[in-house]
Amino acid sequence: MRNLLFLLFIISTISLTSCRNDFEFEPSQGGLEFSKDTVYLDTVFTNIGSSTYTLKVYNRSNKNISIPSIRLGKGLDSKYRMTVDGIVGNNRIFENVEMLAKDSMYIFIEVTADVAAANPTDFLYTDQILFGNGTTEQKVELVTLIQDAYFLYPQRFDDGMYENINIGGRPERGFVLDENDPINGNEYIWNNSKPYVIYGYAAVPANKTLVVEAGARIHFHAESVLIIGDQGSIKVNGLPSTNPENPLENHVVFQGDRLEPIYEDVPGQWGTIWLTQGSKNNEFTNCVIKNGVVGLLIEGNTGLSNPEADVKLKNVQIYDHSNYGILARTANIKGENVVINSAGQIALACSYGGKYNFNHSTFNNNWASSRQLSVYLNNFIEGASPEVQPMEEATFTNCIIYGSNQIQMLIDKVDHPTFNYKFDHCLIKFNNVNNVYSDNPLYQFSSDTVHYVNCIIATNNSVANPRFLNIIKNKLNIGDDSAAKGQANPSFSTLPDILNNPRNPPFDIGAYNSTIFEED
Repeated sequence: MRNLLFLLFIISTISLTSCRNDFEFEPSQGGLEFSKDTVYLDTVFTNIGSSTYTLKVYNRSNKNISIPSIRLGKGLDSKYRMTVDGIVGNNRIFENVEMLAKDSMYIFIEVTADVAAANPTDFLYTDQILFGNGTTEQKVELVTLIQDAYFLYPQRFDDGMYENINIGGRPERGFVLDENDPINGNEYIWNNSKPYVIYGYAAVPANKTLVVEAGARIHFHAESVLIIGDQGSIKVNGLPSTNPENPLENHVVFQGDRLEPIYEDVPGQWGTIWLTQGSKNNEFTNCVIKNGVVGLLIEGNTGLSNPEADVKLKNVQIYDHSNYGILARTANIKGENVVINSAGQIALACSYGGKYNFNHSTFNNNWASSRQLSVYLNNFIEGASPEVQPMEEATFTNCIIYGSNQIQMLIDKVDHPTFNYKFDHCLIKFNNVNNVYSDNPLYQFSSDTVHYVNCIIATNNSVANPRFLNIIKNKLNIGDDSAAKGQANPSFSTLPDILNNPRNPPFDIGAYNSTIFEED
């Protein structure tokens, strides 16, 4: 009997020791894999919650791990709720969630019934499921349609891979617009029936034209891009808005998909509208492009020999971009009533040569950076082939070029037989501090009547000030006491101003007619 008891003790000890070895858990180092990187939940309406959606989490490693926390990004305020591995939580943090080696678990997610009431004016509600902390944190996006919208995003295949398109020799998660998929909004005419939300790279292919009709709203998720490919085109057909309560009612608006008020003027929320080399007949009329990295990236187009501009801009407003409002390289652009405000580097960069003609436009930059500019002209890129391109034309007529820095216009030129530039009846902020540019032949505003015709040079903020209504709110209307009032070249003032008001003599410089207003 004694021997039997001893044997049972030994077996029990071995068993317990074995269990402890088999189920020792190490803190997760962030190597989790997921069945989806974004969970799209159904449209929800007031007092109606969503269906339950499933996310599968995989531990592919050979180790038993413990995930320090699984939580919703918005915490107790989140309108999502989830069940983690069978444990129901009411927006709680799930701590030290254990997973065996080579194992998986399910997370079930749904939207609570009050989400629509919480976001009555937005069509999207978003959050994240966060796994772990600090440098090893991983996340899965949650997206819910509240108002009806078109979602455009890359297809995910059965093997878990996503649809890609080739960008400069590298694959990027993206898709080509398909005119045979109108039910999902994936076609070549975008209207104002409901908003469009783009995820990833959306491409217009060769010999196709994307038409964006008046009143359309185009929203981009983080890092998303609209690409107009070689021989492709885009025509943005916004109309003037007649409702003073909604001045953008008939305009087309391109912006990020975060519609909470705190994101209204936050730059860098999405990528860019990219007009690649070879794109043609691109037109933007009565539209707003805001809150991206680069508003318009325009590269080369069909060539400088084209007598017609490859990009025509009329009544276009470009605001709050983290790098550039417009970055053009050897492009061919004609702009009328273009307004650009607030860019991390340059509002308008006409680089690597090209052909540029802007009339009655306003370029301002008050970004808090010592290197920001409003207008930059350049004819070279170091290391490119060729390094230098001709600047066939850079003409600015009746334009305001202003901002917070002392100098808001620079010409960066290397020797080339063709570098043509002209500023005609423009108001330019150029305070030549310490006479750095006094002997530079590019900036002889008084004596060089070939390149500078009747320009007003603002040497500080009190002399020749345009008197904008409210720079912070992107209201670059000019006041009745503006230095730009009545100073335009009348030969180029036949078009209405950006608000579709007729211009009356004496004509004003810039995109807006001057008006009497109280400080906003």
